[in-house]
This record gives sequence, structure tokens and C-alpha cells, in this order.
Amino acid sequence: MPRLLSVNVGLPKEAEWAGIGRTSIDKARVSGVVKVTELGVEGDQVSDTQHHGGIDQAVYAYAREDLDFWEGELALPIRDGQFAENLTTEGIDLNSAAVGTRLRVGDVLLEIASVRTPCNDFKCWMGLNGFDNAAWVKRFAAALRPGPYLRVLETGSIAAGDPIEVVHEPDHGITVRDLFIALNLDRTRLPELLAIDDLAPRLRRRVEDYLAR
Repeated sequence: MPRLLSVNVGLPKEAEWAGIGRTSIDKARVSGVVKVTELGVEGDQVSDTQHHGGIDQAVYAYAREDLDFWEGELALPIRDGQFAENLTTEGIDLNSAAVGTRLRVGDVLLEIASVRTPCNDFKCWMGLNGFDNAAWVKRFAAALRPGPYLRVLETGSIAAGDPIEVVHEPDHGITVRDLFIALNLDRTRLPELLAIDDLAPRLRRRVEDYLAR
């Protein structure tokens, strides 16, 4: 069964290289039971509230299998949390999951709502940690392994080792990978996103702006 490998949190830290002068990208693994609210994992705090956080980006998840892929590409070990994910998972292909898929972890109910877009802060962070970050944003995008943002439908507690149960998967067929492509690589696919129930308002505006042109 898929499971939660680790829970990772971080607080804002001053950083000259960060776009706004501070960043929460440095996530540390926490042990024991951790509370999850509508706005995310307890002990985690967003720095750039203009581009991150909120109901539809409350929790970021990334699969250990995708970290292992990048270990092969970068030829260095990658720890859980290195990609600033709150949840490191195992045994579930998050990028092939449909947007709107609901996951039960501990007594928390999560729903795939959005997708990560790589930024220059991510590139700087990788370089600071000894990885080859040349053209990192383009390389990360081209790999189509972005990882999803999750909204919290039912608050509660989670802990490393908890099973991950898929309790609902919509039938529209639009995956996390498809969402990433439409938003970042092929804007002609943006109208497809209207098939998603409860499409995040920020994403719906992107589609509407595209259609209005």
C-alpha cells in the first residue's frame, strides 16, 4: 500500500538569493504526529504568499520515486524534503493522478488541487546544496515530474508511516502532469481544465484570461 515516508516543514529564513529576500524552501523532517489545518502542516509557514500557500496550495507532495529519478539525473543523494515538499510519499504515482483525486492520510482528507511551477529560488536552492542547477527550471519542467499541491478537505493529524488511501478519483482524465503542461508548456490546452470539478479559482482565471484573448 502507498505510504507517507516523511513529513517536512520549514519557516521563513532570510536569504539574499531569494526573490523576496526570504524563503521557506528549507524543509526539515519532523517526527511523531503532526497536525494539518486548512492552510497546511503545523510548523510550516509560507514566505511568498503572493505565489504560494492558501487553501488550494496548502500542502505540497512529492514522491520518493521522483526524487530517486532526480538522484539518477544529478548523481547525488537527495533527502526527503529537499524539493520543499511537505509530504514525501512512496508507492503512488502522484503525477499520473487525476486533479481532484482524494487521498486519506491518517485522519486527514486531501484533494489534489494544483501543481508546482519551478522558480529561480528553487534553482538557487539546488545550487546551494551542491547540485548541478544549470538550466534547472527548464530541466525540472521538461521531466514532467512536478508534484501536486493539495487542499485539505478534512483536518486532523498525520505521521510518517501512515498509509495513503485513494478514496476518490474523478473520471475527467486530466492528470497533474496534464495540468502542468497546460499551465506552463502548452497554453492551447488550458480550456481542457474547465472539465475539472472545483478547479482552483486562480487556475480558472488563467483559463478565462486565455479564452478572452
